[in-house]
Amino acid sequence: MRRILCLVLAALVLAGCAKRVKETPLPPPVESPQPPPPPPPPPPSSAAEAAARAEAQRRAAEAEARARQQRDATAREAAEREARAREAAQSGRPPQQDFVNVDVFYATNRTPAAAFASLPAGDRFTPSLARQLTYGTARISIPKVHVAGELESPRWYLLEFKEDPKQHVILQDVTRLDKSPFFARLYDRVGASRGRNAFVFVHGYNVSFRDAARRTAQLAYDLRFDGAPVFYSWPSQAALSGYFTDEQSIARSVPYIENFLSDLADRSGAQNLYVIGHSMGTRGLTQAVRNLVTRRPELRGRFRGIILAAPDIDAKVFRTELAPALQRASGRVTLYASSEDLALKASKQVNRGPRAGDTSEGVVLVSGVDTIDVSGVDQSVLAHSYFMESDKVMGDIREMFRANQPAAQRKPLQSVKLGAGMFWKILPPP
Repeated sequence: MRRILCLVLAALVLAGCAKRVKETPLPPPVESPQPPPPPPPPPPSSAAEAAARAEAQRRAAEAEARARQQRDATAREAAEREARAREAAQSGRPPQQDFVNVDVFYATNRTPAAAFASLPAGDRFTPSLARQLTYGTARISIPKVHVAGELESPRWYLLEFKEDPKQHVILQDVTRLDKSPFFARLYDRVGASRGRNAFVFVHGYNVSFRDAARRTAQLAYDLRFDGAPVFYSWPSQAALSGYFTDEQSIARSVPYIENFLSDLADRSGAQNLYVIGHSMGTRGLTQAVRNLVTRRPELRGRFRGIILAAPDIDAKVFRTELAPALQRASGRVTLYASSEDLALKASKQVNRGPRAGDTSEGVVLVSGVDTIDVSGVDQSVLAHSYFMESDKVMGDIREMFRANQPAAQRKPLQSVKLGAGMFWKILPPP
């Protein structure tokens, strides 16, 4: 019953989010009088301009307050670390670090915030579409007590209101790089790995830049990935009510994703280059790959593996238009799907068609694509983020990275014959 209520709620939210509610404009700030009284300012040309100025002032004040809080928190954490180091030095023991840092690479067509350097790391990119790509690196700390599949964050019900690197996965820093230094640094990171490995992760709907960075670091850490972890962040609104805006954003991001993948293939130096897409992000990823191998036939077979997790793509479009192009781009295409994914069930109602990642009305079978049914492995309410949160799914991806074996040779996958085709299942935990 709880899953049915969640599905109905998700569908209602998605169906209603197209209606936009205008915010009541804030009144312009009133200046305190000073003798002699200055002449009154000229009236604004329109109420819209006055509201825009007031909104800009409010946003600037909020940004400054967040930056001040971040600076204070950083100073306190530095003081705490220094105190621990002094205590360890006095006792003769080396200082203990309760977390590890994971550095990841990123490309994004989000617009950088105006006060980029002074803002907290998670606020340095906006949900607005930019006209060019921004490149850089991000540093994420992962606690030593991290549980595989978890994205540890402060929990209000445990009275946790502040991020703690000893307990939470934290985006510590974000830097920008010009294109050439970015690919030079990426090339060096790939070259330092055994096998020259890299993966690029394209996140889904309702995901902020901050959480995309944290998820990428968590993936690299939990997969024990030897190589360069990269993520592509398109301008999702990072809001449940932003579904239709996100649909427009991912569609407009396709050329940017295509160009980045093209440069990644040419300039990363990766022999084993994997591409991972999740949810709505698979729309932009698959269309970009299709366009890329059409425009540049010499890149056919360039990608070691393409992984689509819970793809929010029309099932018929996937079969007829996208899957053939993906097979030309890679010799290993893997699709993870579930019959219990409530997010995709809601998308089916909104988009009036079954999704490729939803097996409740049948498994999508395409020759050359390994379809893996993971129904039952995700115990969360929406059952939509299993590829990042399930030990069994993560283990299957890790095995794929390690040996590049097809599903038929990976354990403990169970084969299921369906008509003239076949798919595989990851059995749920007992």
